[in-house]
Amino acid sequence: MSQHAVNPILALDFGRARIGAAISDELQLLAHPLETIPANKQAPLRIAEIVRAKKVDHVVAGIPRQMNGQIGTAATEVLQFVEKLRTILACPVVTWDERLTTVAAHRTLRDAGKKTRDTRSYIDQVAAQMILQSYLDRRAADAARKK
Repeated sequence: MSQHAVNPILALDFGRARIGAAISDELQLLAHPLETIPANKQAPLRIAEIVRAKKVDHVVAGIPRQMNGQIGTAATEVLQFVEKLRTILACPVVTWDERLTTVAAHRTLRDAGKKTRDTRSYIDQVAAQMILQSYLDRRAADAARKK
């Protein structure tokens, strides 16, 4: 099976203070932490810069649904941000259920021996990486099933 390079996928993990960004490799198989973006008025412009610079195929926005699947305040805020991104980005923006990714990211870093206060600067990137990896894995599984 020959793999050919394609444009990467960007994933975002939204927080009130920071937005974690992760990007896929050119085969769209592996997710890598990219950067932490301050969640301020400049955030949409920074995301647009990344999309342009990295020639991103599409953006995956993690939606923090509540455990019962409902959309709460945090998810509503993210959906509003996604709408704003859709007006300024030249690529599609899709949403992805990201329940517990930040919790999982904290656990992964703790298991790796990292202290919580030392991980603040990149915990959001790791959460975005987990969102993107689950998205990529699901796409690969769906593609394999269709064969």
